[in-house]
Amino acid sequence: MTGRPGPTTRVRVRRLVGPIGDDRRDDLATEEPLEIRLTSLDGTRRTVAITMRTPGHDFELAAGFLHGEGLVAPDGIAAIGYCTDEDVPPEARYNTVTVRLRGPVPDLPALDRHFVTSSACGVCGSAGLDALHDRCRPLPRGSVTLTPEILYGLPDRLREAQGVFGKTGGLHAAGLFTAEGEPVAVREDVGRHNAVDKLIGWSALTGRLPLDRHVLMVSGRTSYEIMQKALAAGIPVVCAVSAPSSLAVDLAREFGMTLVGFLRGERCNVYSGHERIREGVE
Repeated sequence: MTGRPGPTTRVRVRRLVGPIGDDRRDDLATEEPLEIRLTSLDGTRRTVAITMRTPGHDFELAAGFLHGEGLVAPDGIAAIGYCTDEDVPPEARYNTVTVRLRGPVPDLPALDRHFVTSSACGVCGSAGLDALHDRCRPLPRGSVTLTPEILYGLPDRLREAQGVFGKTGGLHAAGLFTAEGEPVAVREDVGRHNAVDKLIGWSALTGRLPLDRHVLMVSGRTSYEIMQKALAAGIPVVCAVSAPSSLAVDLAREFGMTLVGFLRGERCNVYSGHERIREGVE
C-alpha cells in the first residue's frame, strides 16, 4: 500500500442466514502499525513507540502518547509530520510519524517501559504508582461535579458520535465532555488507549490542557494506563461502560480522581471520588 490508509477497509465476505449464503461487501476497522520517532535540532533521531492503531488523527496520537507518558510536554514540540527519512519505504510513509522537538531527545533507556504496544491492550506505563508522584499531583476535589442524570446520558452521547463504529462495529471510543454533559471531542480507534491518546493529543495541540473542568468517557474497560493518561491531562472524572482494573482503582484513589464503571442505563459503580457526583439530584 503506497497511499494513505483510511479508518475503514472494505472486504468481501460470505454471509450465512440460516442455511442460505450470499457474497457481499463488508467494512472493517483498519488496523495498521504506527511508529513514532523523535528528532532534535542536533540531528538525534530515535524511535520511541510502535503501536497498532486505526489510521486517522495520527499526529494527535503521537502528541497524546508523549504527553501521557511524561516524555515531551506540548510546548516542547516544534512540529509533527509523516516521516520522509530515506530508511522509510513509500508504503510505510503514512505509518511513521516524526515529532521534531525544541530540545534534546529524552533519555529513553532510563525508562522502565519498552514502548511496543498492541491495539488490544496497552502496557503499564510506569513501574508503579510511586513513579507517578514524580510528575503528577493529586487533583483538587471541587473542580467538577455532575448529576446522576448527566452521568447516565454520557454512554449514549458517546455512541452517537462514533461514526466509524456505525460502519464497522469494531472500534473503541474516548469522549471528552463538559460537566453539563456536552460533547467537546470524540476519537475512535481499535485500541482504547489510542483513542484516549488521540483525544488528549488534540487537547494538547490546541492549547486546552489541563482538562480540569472535563469528564472522560471511554468504551470498554478502564485500565491503569488510561487512568495515567487522564491524570497527566488533569481530567478529574473518568467513566466507562465496563469494569476497571484493580490498579486503575488504586490510581484513582491515590490521586483523588473520580472513577465510574459499569455505566449502563441508570446504573453505575463509583469506585473512587463519589463526592463529585451530586446524589439525589436529577
